[in-house]
Amino acid sequence: MIRISFPLLLLGITGSLSAKVTFNEHIAPLIHENCTGCHRPSQSGPFQLISYRDVKKRALTIEDVLLDRYMPPWKPVNKNLHYANDRRLSEKEIDLFSAWVEAGTPEGDPRKAPKAPEYPSGWYLGKPDLVVKMKGKFEVPADGRDIYRSFVFPLQLTEDKWVKAVELRPRAKSAVHHALFFIDTNGAARKLDGRDGKAGISGMGFLRQAGGITDPAAAFGGGNGGLGGHVPGATPAKLPGDLAMFLPKGSDVVMQTHFHPSGKKEVEEAELALYFAKEAPEVNLVPIQIPPFFGATRGINIPAGEQNYVVEDSITLPVPVKAVSVGGHAHYICRSMSMTATLPGGKEISLMDITDWDLDWQDRYQFKKPLNLPAGTVLKTRLVYDNSASNPENPNSPPRRITWGQESDDEMGSVTLIVVPEDNSKIKAITDAQRGQLIASAAQAIQQASRTFLNVKNYDEDGDGLIQYEEVPGRMRSRIFSRFDTNGNKILDKEEQPAVQKYLDSFLGGFRRR
Repeated sequence: MIRISFPLLLLGITGSLSAKVTFNEHIAPLIHENCTGCHRPSQSGPFQLISYRDVKKRALTIEDVLLDRYMPPWKPVNKNLHYANDRRLSEKEIDLFSAWVEAGTPEGDPRKAPKAPEYPSGWYLGKPDLVVKMKGKFEVPADGRDIYRSFVFPLQLTEDKWVKAVELRPRAKSAVHHALFFIDTNGAARKLDGRDGKAGISGMGFLRQAGGITDPAAAFGGGNGGLGGHVPGATPAKLPGDLAMFLPKGSDVVMQTHFHPSGKKEVEEAELALYFAKEAPEVNLVPIQIPPFFGATRGINIPAGEQNYVVEDSITLPVPVKAVSVGGHAHYICRSMSMTATLPGGKEISLMDITDWDLDWQDRYQFKKPLNLPAGTVLKTRLVYDNSASNPENPNSPPRRITWGQESDDEMGSVTLIVVPEDNSKIKAITDAQRGQLIASAAQAIQQASRTFLNVKNYDEDGDGLIQYEEVPGRMRSRIFSRFDTNGNKILDKEEQPAVQKYLDSFLGGFRRR
């Protein structure tokens, strides 16, 4: 999409700026280019911003969110790289809108009004090559625990396809936390679908049950075996050049969905749009996720009150690659995340730097031009978590210990870089490097867990010698207390704790805590 350029316009409005700015001549192009795509019927914006009346009614609110840079949504603060989907407004553009508000939001000469953008298909990326609806309908309750469920999109393709982009239109918009798109080549999902009497497949176990993909980075980033993902607030984009994702004939798409009940009953009956490439790309996409498995191997264990809990990991590229896009994932208490690339000569490039992480505004950031990274480049990620009462995003009041997990009020975290090697023969070297990274991370996690998570004394956060029910990590509470809280008072006293420790030791098969 070509950005509208304002330099000549701004140079022509000098002196009494507010006296000369009108909606039709100056503000409408700004709104149509940066806001209308989401703020129109059937899109993610809660209200439409198309006409003069739409914008005038909300002018003060729009000005506030522009000045705060809350809108248009854009989280990276690094300015050394150019992103293809950069939605940041310049200071001059923001000043222009403020001048219009100060002038009393004049409409201006109707003859100078630009034509409102047209979206004939209703889809952000235009008319899709294929639109498919998920099999069945699923009711999301108004409240309760988070729900993980996979849904089948039957494609019935008679030939192989290469996918440039996917775009999801969920019906249960406010309840969708995120979704990942996997490719099912053997029809396993159709056999599992609806076994509990409801549309879809319960839980997160589809990949394991179907013998399919085991690395979620493949779907989240759009690598081999996946078609990317959907998160609220993200803007869909087509892959650059001839890059595309392989979709074999006869396959189905399986959408692994995380629902977070929104306070009202909703029914999910999502539609998925696919945009195809005309021919196969020369080289396949490869996702590099750091830490792997969304940080599951890093032993995330964040004490209540901890304001600066850091998770770091790195990997060295064994072959040269071109970086295509970057994006991260974490939950509520993540405060910041970054990925840097340190070249063999020592030069450091900030690939992504988010200092104000927001679960509701996850996105993938596509580089304007693929970035050359030579062999020997060190990719490093750093994530910082704030589990204190001063963090307004903390889901727990008062704060409690948070460990790695799949629920919204658990934590996880990683950054995924999508790359292409020089040719497909180099892909194995990259996957081997990631496997080595995974093994090393897992070994570190075992040692850390043996010192913290698998040490019952560390559950005693207030130091009173007793372990309260709330002090035990959420995923372990019911299991531990049902077995070892013999008097049912939801307190593990000093006599009950040795049995708990013996139970925790069994997780490591006799591994000695160091």
